Amino acid sequence: MDNDGLSNEQTEKVLQFQDITGLDDMNVCRDILIRHQWDLEVAFQEHLNIREGRPSAYATESRAPAVINDRFLQHVFSSARLSPAREPSGVGGIIRYMFNYMVNFWYSAFSSVLSTILGLFRDQESIPADPLGDVLKFIQTYNEKYPEHPVFYQGTYSQALNDAKNELRFLLVYLHSESTSEAVSFCRGAMSNPQVIEYVNRRMLFWACDMASHEGKRVATAISVRTHPTLLIIGMRANKMIIMGRLEGDCSSEELIRRMDTVVNDNEVWLNQARQDRLERDLTQTLRQQQDEAYQRSLQADQEKQRRKQQEREEAMRIQAAIEAEQLAEQQRKDDIERLKLDLAEQVPSEPEVGAPDTISIVFKLPSGLRLERRFRNTDTMRDIYNFIFCHPDAPDSFEVTTNFPKRVLDCSGDEPGQTLLLSGLKNREVLFVADLEA
Repeated sequence: MDNDGLSNEQTEKVLQFQDITGLDDMNVCRDILIRHQWDLEVAFQEHLNIREGRPSAYATESRAPAVINDRFLQHVFSSARLSPAREPSGVGGIIRYMFNYMVNFWYSAFSSVLSTILGLFRDQESIPADPLGDVLKFIQTYNEKYPEHPVFYQGTYSQALNDAKNELRFLLVYLHSESTSEAVSFCRGAMSNPQVIEYVNRRMLFWACDMASHEGKRVATAISVRTHPTLLIIGMRANKMIIMGRLEGDCSSEELIRRMDTVVNDNEVWLNQARQDRLERDLTQTLRQQQDEAYQRSLQADQEKQRRKQQEREEAMRIQAAIEAEQLAEQQRKDDIERLKLDLAEQVPSEPEVGAPDTISIVFKLPSGLRLERRFRNTDTMRDIYNFIFCHPDAPDSFEVTTNFPKRVLDCSGDEPGQTLLLSGLKNREVLFVADLEA
């Protein structure tokens, strides 16, 4: 087998399929697997169906592909016993010979044209209700009379053609007529020969039907069977199904094998070419699929990278917006405090003169180490002290005021004016400490 282009996994499947089916030709194994997209289980079941003579359970085609019936493209073998023709002698004999030849030629041509026209009208007739029943009935009858024979394809002619086309195998067609002695002799002799049976089973699909049935008559008309017995070998050539060989008349098993072998050997190149073309298409499709998958992975990676970058940008923007909002809020707070200081500065009572009665001198120690000294009237409130400290540029925005010893926190930050300095226990000269609550 030429395994160029096959992966190691595909080669292993070909070997496995050959091992479980017993097929000699690895190219056939490869083609069957290619047809079923390298699904080993489905391909094996398909092979069992064909080996048992049943039509493919996976085939979806219902119509048979067109079959070209051109005698110029066929090997025609005939066993008809004809009286020997006399050699023409003289001018008259030559004339009679030429006249007979022309009459026979035109008669054959006219018969072919007439058969074709009649065939067109017959094709328009309704299809038999049970073509498969005709085939199965023939197989049962044939088995009773001639038990030794190649494996019959247990399906319609259309199904057999479709499987032969899809599997790229030869299809051997036989239309039986029990009324002819030559056909009976042929079935008892050549067709029951073990070597013939082995040859057909190994190389071909074998479809047969009785000429007396609807299915047999329809097929006989389509492929122009007039002599009994007649075997037809059909196969793929240049993407078309054609009749490659026509084997007419009774013959020995050796002669039958020779005839079939001649047709097979002369036309195997077409099937090999079709197999190669199918393999190349499969490889091209596989390569295109791999390229598409690689592109999709690359596209997904790029999209994921863009998504992460977008998330990072959005996160950075969110953080920046939060910082700006925080800065704006802080600035707004500072602006509000500045405005509040301006408003509260107007509410701070004026400082009494030195030596004025009922005054208290207070030294404030700020967290920065700055000392502030200011005189208040003992009737001023604790709120006045708070406003004085709050309005100073070096004072913290949030603070509390405590005494030194004993240490106690003076309640001066409420909304109410609070107690007067005198009632709060402050007198004469005091030292108060300002503690930053945000430090």
